[in-house]
Amino acid sequence: MPTDVPSPFVRPYRPADRDAVADTCVRTAHNGGDSRDLYPDLRLMPALFAEPYCHFDPDLAFVLDDGAGRAVGYVVGTADTERFVRDFRRTWIPRMADRYPAPTAPPRTPSEEMIGLLHRPERMLLPELAAYPAHLHIDLLPAWQRRGHGRRLMGALLNALSQQGVPAVHLGMVTVNTAARAFYDRVGFHEIPVRDPGPLTYLGRSTTDG
Repeated sequence: MPTDVPSPFVRPYRPADRDAVADTCVRTAHNGGDSRDLYPDLRLMPALFAEPYCHFDPDLAFVLDDGAGRAVGYVVGTADTERFVRDFRRTWIPRMADRYPAPTAPPRTPSEEMIGLLHRPERMLLPELAAYPAHLHIDLLPAWQRRGHGRRLMGALLNALSQQGVPAVHLGMVTVNTAARAFYDRVGFHEIPVRDPGPLTYLGRSTTDG
């Protein structure tokens, strides 16, 4: 007898999704692959790249539900990067400081490098990105990639940003992650020249075109 197979779908983030979103972040945080060997504290990468967005901008957080209630991918963002940085400095860092105190010496490990980033949210404020006030992060577990789900997640966020009157959005991606770059190219992003971008490439697009 045939059985119904649940269909995955995009829906708004719920607080109950926190652990699944964190797990997806960890399993995709190293150039799109599993980061657990590189960053053994499994709360570190979500504390930088997922949880603060769900905290400050829950209306701009969406997940891919596997059809059985589990989030297997997500897109998170903020409509106003300058405001997000202020909130991060004022509210988020104090929440994290006991677990991740501010560095007092140059980083010696990848985790210490990330903790340094946590304490420098102003790094997100680049003059070349001023015309793209929103920014985002998107991740899918490998089994759910290359099936059109990333495009649907991106569409949900772009629509939400457009409804808030935000004209354009940007993201920073690790340049060596060529698979991610191919995806962003397909969904309409273009490169934004940034002086001294380091290991990142910055991409942007309108929230409405395409």
